[in-house]
Amino acid sequence: MRAAASHNIVARPKIAVSVSPVPVLALLVLLVGACSSPAPDAFTSGSKAFTENVTLGEILAAQIRQDTHGEVQATHRAELGGTRILWEALLAGDIDAYVEYSGTLEQEIFAGIPADSISARLAALGIGRTAPLGFNNTYVLGTTKPFAERTRLETLSGAAEHARRASREESQGTPPIRFGLTNEFMDREDGWPMLVRQYGFDPAAARGLQHDLAYRALLGGSVDVIDLYSTDAEIKQYNLVTLEDDRGVFPRYDALILYRLDLPAGQQMALRALEGTIPESTMVAMNAAARVDGEPPASIAHAFVSSQAETNAVGNAARGEDVVPLAEAESRAARMARHTADHLVLVGISLGLAILAALPLGIWAALRAGAGRVILGAVGVLYTIPALAMLVFMIPLLGIGTVPAIVALFLYSLLPIVRNTHAGITGMDVALRESARALGLSTTFQMRHIDLPLAVPTILAGVKTAAVINIGTATLGALIGAGGLGQPIVTGIRLGDTALILEGAIPAALLALAAQSAFDLVERALGTRQ
Repeated sequence: MRAAASHNIVARPKIAVSVSPVPVLALLVLLVGACSSPAPDAFTSGSKAFTENVTLGEILAAQIRQDTHGEVQATHRAELGGTRILWEALLAGDIDAYVEYSGTLEQEIFAGIPADSISARLAALGIGRTAPLGFNNTYVLGTTKPFAERTRLETLSGAAEHARRASREESQGTPPIRFGLTNEFMDREDGWPMLVRQYGFDPAAARGLQHDLAYRALLGGSVDVIDLYSTDAEIKQYNLVTLEDDRGVFPRYDALILYRLDLPAGQQMALRALEGTIPESTMVAMNAAARVDGEPPASIAHAFVSSQAETNAVGNAARGEDVVPLAEAESRAARMARHTADHLVLVGISLGLAILAALPLGIWAALRAGAGRVILGAVGVLYTIPALAMLVFMIPLLGIGTVPAIVALFLYSLLPIVRNTHAGITGMDVALRESARALGLSTTFQMRHIDLPLAVPTILAGVKTAAVINIGTATLGALIGAGGLGQPIVTGIRLGDTALILEGAIPAALLALAAQSAFDLVERALGTRQ
């Protein structure tokens, strides 16, 4: 019986094992070069992950299109994350411009540097800045009107005193204040740490939230006080009460544009044309159009830029005819198809490269016990790094967009395939291995004709696991501008739009189920053949 089984194994098709991880690394390098080459006559704006900055990012792109009469391909990479991600992307040339705030520039990016020397520091880095756009979007802390009336809170000093009293008199029924603050505000020096120093708040009294989810938590009663932007339309919409910064610790946050100095002079002039054109009332109205009325930021931006162009065209008989039309809105079906295609690119390339690298690594780990411990340990450590942290780690090395997302997904896919390849080979029947040695079969022959064919089901199970995990993890790529099915999820969270969230979540879940079903069919086919 054993001899017959051995004969059956030897008769199977050959499986090459001479794959090396080195070509895979070369492919990654080529991928970086191919994807990072900027297109000629192109402009890319970026934006942070909140509604106002997304609208402003669209305005920058629309302004360039308008000024160049559509001759420059201007795009907007929306919701890339927080300050550091946008700043690093600008320095690396992944984006050409984005809207920053003076307080952030002075307190976060160039903390400790005199304000009058920041422009020189920017120029030395190849970055320019415009004059303010016209509004000050400072931080404020806010709460609901019922909570403010119940606790008689009006100022930040009063909130700090209430929090201290609640801590001392907890047993006497004085309720503590539950702070729900945005994650960036929790970490930045001009945010919660500054309030802790200046007002004496307990550093551990707050928990981090995503900015747009904070409103839901506040209105749902999960938290009592959140940080707001002074131009948020929700302050009026939900009749919120803002607490006075009675010690005046928050600096001004005048919106301005940071841009690369290697931009063509015409594009720089177009961006500077936006200086002083957006008063606070206009920004609040645009925020309300996006958040309350659900109008797409691209439409809001086009309307604003068009109105500016028409205003500047007074006296021109052809007034309005030179306004670049807004591109036709994409249908939901077309949008879902585009995001799904982008998602498949992320998953397909990263998984394919992972298979090419993980198979030889798994075989090497199985053949050399010492190397195996190092390899399995290394891929295991990579797998313990949180997915979002892995993506952020890639930004200084590879910038933003598709390439860092593919590399991060590639690294995440290694462990299941390497481990299963190693387990499939080392778990072979000892008696069968001894029979191969007794027949005088070489290690290479044994690996190609016996070990690997027997390990195929186990290896395939590892690939299936990697594929399913990869599909889900790839949604996080939207946080660094990689697109895919994570984009509607991120936008839906920002806008509180459940339908938009499902637009990304449902196809991602269906892709994972389809991948699992496909691998199950292959496994059954292999089982039947054996």
